[in-house]
Amino acid sequence: MADLFDTPASAAPVAEAPRPLADRLRPQSLSEVIGQDHLLKPDGPLGAMLGSKSLGSIVFWGPPGVGKTTIARLLAAETDMAFVQISAIFTGVADLKKVFEAARLRRTNGQGTLLFVDEIHRFNKAQQDGFLPLMEDGTIVLVGATTDNPSFELNAALLSRSQVLTLKRLEPSDLERLVQRAEADLGAALPLDGPARDALIEMADGDGRALLNLIEQVENWGLTDKIGTEALSERLMRRAANYDKSGDEHYNLISALHKSVRGSDPDAALYWFARMLRGGEDPRFLARRITRMSVEDIGLADPQAQRLCLDAWQTYERLGSPEGELALAQAVIYLALAPKSNATYVAYKGAQNAAKTTGSKAPPKHILNAPTRLMKDEGYGDGYAYDHDAADGFSGQNYFPDDMPRGVYYSPVERGFERELKKRLDYFVKLRTERG
Repeated sequence: MADLFDTPASAAPVAEAPRPLADRLRPQSLSEVIGQDHLLKPDGPLGAMLGSKSLGSIVFWGPPGVGKTTIARLLAAETDMAFVQISAIFTGVADLKKVFEAARLRRTNGQGTLLFVDEIHRFNKAQQDGFLPLMEDGTIVLVGATTDNPSFELNAALLSRSQVLTLKRLEPSDLERLVQRAEADLGAALPLDGPARDALIEMADGDGRALLNLIEQVENWGLTDKIGTEALSERLMRRAANYDKSGDEHYNLISALHKSVRGSDPDAALYWFARMLRGGEDPRFLARRITRMSVEDIGLADPQAQRLCLDAWQTYERLGSPEGELALAQAVIYLALAPKSNATYVAYKGAQNAAKTTGSKAPPKHILNAPTRLMKDEGYGDGYAYDHDAADGFSGQNYFPDDMPRGVYYSPVERGFERELKKRLDYFVKLRTERG
């Protein structure tokens, strides 16, 4: 009796499962890679390495779907090295030891190993240090891939032995070339009119792999007539924007929002504000940062700015999302158009530095209270001039420590309400000079 798992000689061969479009269109040479010309051109970093036949360890930094894995695989082929791929998410210490031992064995047999480590930033410090000896003795050429900023996530020792190369999000023209390549593979044009084709490319948001997955969905519909943007949008969901509330994109976008406000560009500020909300950012975090902008970049040039931000924050707390977000958007516009001054910020930093270096100096005795006889005998309060007794309400006395030169920290700008404060400050400086 035949074993249940034996395959009869007459049985038809099992058909190979269809390969996904993204796998079928994977470039077979570096010349087929779409995008990243700044790295691959002859005088680019990778082009120069291959031209000199000296491939060193690399860290690829860039968003998903732009070719990090593909380029690493092709680099191994170009340099006749064994390509080994691991993921920091699924690889433990025992797995790494096996990978390292296999690489050492290949080296004794005359072949190098290109070790591609996806999500390399997820390895801890000790695991990252484990690569160093093998990188130094040439057992492996390490190619790491990360979507997070390497300068924050990778050890200095690992970075010093690697070249960080930044991969860019694919441009619409790059994605159009990818669509054409997919159509050639499918043997037919996509059933989309011009605007729908543009919308499909926009949905991919610079991610080539996402675009090919979307194209595959469109192909599976089996349409015979072309459809427009509205029908496409009903059938497909837009790819989620690349945004990590605790990662690099979080800091990039809040920086973009802050600098747009500082640069008095309400349209750009609203755009980054909307991008963060769409990415899932907590509106309370934005309310806090917007309030900070009001005191750091507007300050006393518009004293109402801080109050308006606090009111917007309170309005959000009462209304919640999405209605309350409109109050925060209003605050963003107000701050962007408000007169700007960081004079208070600079003055505070200057006063902090002075306090740090002169922290043990006592106030002058004439401005100290003397509640006891001993303190009066010591001269506390002697010579104090009560400002309200002066005709103009200003005595001009010194309030700094006796042996400390007078500090000048606050320098108001000629903008907004600080223009008036500057007039007052100049007036007091004049009186103080006159009265010695």
